[in-house]
This record gives sequence, structure tokens and C-alpha cells, in this order.
Amino acid sequence: MTRARPSLELDLGVSYALSRRGLPASSSFRRWVTAALQDRVKRADLALRIVDEREGLALNRHYRGKDYATNVLSFPADLPEGVQLPVLGDIVLCAPVVAREAHEQGKRLHHHYAHLTVHGVLHLLGFDHEDEREAEAMEFLERQILAGLDIDDPYRE
Repeated sequence: MTRARPSLELDLGVSYALSRRGLPASSSFRRWVTAALQDRVKRADLALRIVDEREGLALNRHYRGKDYATNVLSFPADLPEGVQLPVLGDIVLCAPVVAREAHEQGKRLHHHYAHLTVHGVLHLLGFDHEDEREAEAMEFLERQILAGLDIDDPYRE
């Protein structure tokens, strides 16, 4: 007898701040977010925005004090104490940086987007990589989730 997986109620908003040409469809982002959340939460509400380098730089400078555009930014929801909503937060992917990294690292662009989406979702769930132990745990989860999507280990050299 096969046990049914618990269902996930997901409200995902995907917005493109640049031409969608060559970028994954919102259905791909939904599949990757679902894979990262599956068996971790029952309900989730989050937004994912794909931006150009100018917006990526502005966000990274404003929120992290870094003077460059980065591949993925995660903004966990900061809900008032006692408020119980499924809002996880926002993820921002910088398309030119993602494309450049995929090319430099010899990765399929679609797979790199999947990895960074999963990485961003795990940050929204509270995972981090500030020290070696946390990084190893987060990378293990990323590998596991991506393997379930038939995507190779993004950390393999």
C-alpha cells in the first residue's frame, strides 16, 4: 500500500522585472518551491521576483550593504508576535548573475535556477550557512531536494 504524500497548499506569486525570454516559466518555479517545501510545511505564501542587474545591485546594497548584484536574496517574513499566517517571505533572483554563474560553472541554466530557488526557500524556512556545520546541513538538504527533481549535485566539482 502506497502512502499519499501530505498535500501542500502553496500561494506563490512569480513576477518578472525583465523580459521572460530564456527564463524559466512560473510553473518551473512552482515545482522547485514545492519540492523545497514538501514535508516541511503544510501551507505557504511567498513571492519570487526575477530582476535585472540594476535592481539586484540596489537591493543587495540597501539590505546587505554589498556593492554588487548577487544571485539570490531571501527576505523572510517578519510577522508580529502571535500572528499565525503561512507567509514565508520573498525571494529575488538576479537573472544576469544567475546566467553568468551557470555559464562560468558549466551548469545548465534551468538547473542553476532550480538550485538557487531551493536555496532561497530554505533560507525562508530558517536554514543558513553562517558556519561550516550549518552550511553542510543546508547543502545536504539542497542535494536531496534537487536529486528528487533529477538535478545533479550543484556542489560537485
